[in-house]
Amino acid sequence: MDTTALIHFLSESTYLLVVIVIFLGIAIFKGRQALINIICGLYFALLISVYFPYYERLIGGITQATVQAGIKLLFFIALTFIFTKLFKRLMPSEYHEGKFESFHKKILLAAGASILVMAFSFNVLPVGEFLTTNTPIQILFSSEGLFFWWLLLPLVFLYLN
Repeated sequence: MDTTALIHFLSESTYLLVVIVIFLGIAIFKGRQALINIICGLYFALLISVYFPYYERLIGGITQATVQAGIKLLFFIALTFIFTKLFKRLMPSEYHEGKFESFHKKILLAAGASILVMAFSFNVLPVGEFLTTNTPIQILFSSEGLFFWWLLLPLVFLYLN
């Protein structure tokens, strides 16, 4: 693989790399329980945002597609934040560990959260308004036939935790 092909691949997969780094940072500095709460919050935010009947009222008379997409993304992020805080209150924080203790489990949970965000981004959320289309990463995660399996995989990672 030559240097230009590597740079092209990295530029196409920047979104995925940023998401993985963010979740891995959360796992290292906040712990596994924080990622477990985020994963559960993502699942509940997906459920509410898919069946939210008032998007037209929320968006109002805005006609620009990018602004509409931004409002929907902000709504999803707000729901995720609220449900993550809810799970932080409900679930006991049983993992008292060092930053690099159980690192393989932290990597697994960060991968699970990243898979959820990527699957949501290309199947449910209007992230396509902001990203380059038809990248290999998007093709991998946007398949409707694989969406169920992308949703199931983080649950397997939670079980293995």
